Amino acid sequence: MTRGYFVTGTDTGVGKTLVTAALLRLLRERGLRVRGLKPVASGAASTPHGLRNDDALALQAESSPPVDYDIVNPYCFAPAIAPHLAAAEQDVPVKLAALTAWYQRSSAQCDAVLVEGAGGWRVPLHPAGFLSDLPETLELPVLLVVGLRLGCLNHARLTYEAILAGGRCRFAGWVGNAIEDGFERTAANVDTLTRLLGAPPLAVIARLPAPSVTAAARAIESSALLQHLLAHG
Repeated sequence: MTRGYFVTGTDTGVGKTLVTAALLRLLRERGLRVRGLKPVASGAASTPHGLRNDDALALQAESSPPVDYDIVNPYCFAPAIAPHLAAAEQDVPVKLAALTAWYQRSSAQCDAVLVEGAGGWRVPLHPAGFLSDLPETLELPVLLVVGLRLGCLNHARLTYEAILAGGRCRFAGWVGNAIEDGFERTAANVDTLTRLLGAPPLAVIARLPAPSVTAAARAIESSALLQHLLAHG
């Protein structure tokens, strides 16, 4: 049976792609058939092969065996705006039934699948619903990436409460990612997050000079996160 996880974040730009790609690499290096999926992406460049989003390309690059882009990212939009607005402008409906069918096809014959959300937990879909409807329908465990910056306590707790309120997804844990230079009292904030989220972090990624899957994988490999994913289906 495929192990599926949904990776969400406290906001956009908190490191969901970095964490997801690093986990894919570590699992792939252990001989697993892994696939990273990005249901909806906005902010894409035109290429001879069509629109391509950098986050989805990063997940495609870490998937094994190799997989076509359209399997990784079925809904891709050029404007770097909220996905439901981009979809509405293009008159492209993004419906839960289509996403669920896509996941079933795209996760076939994989040992592990990591589905990266867009922005935070309750990102709207066009014409109705939320992207979080997908993991709730599939009952996927949810991994929360917390961007360690001012305001993260509120965002993390509200996201945690929303995940639990849905009643269909197991909260698999959280990862702290230092994204802000000069963020004060990091250790004290991590302690507070441990209390607010009911468990210590599975990993904490220190501030990186530049986003690096290799560096993130190194941090995650020495943490409890990788073992957690290997042990829990």
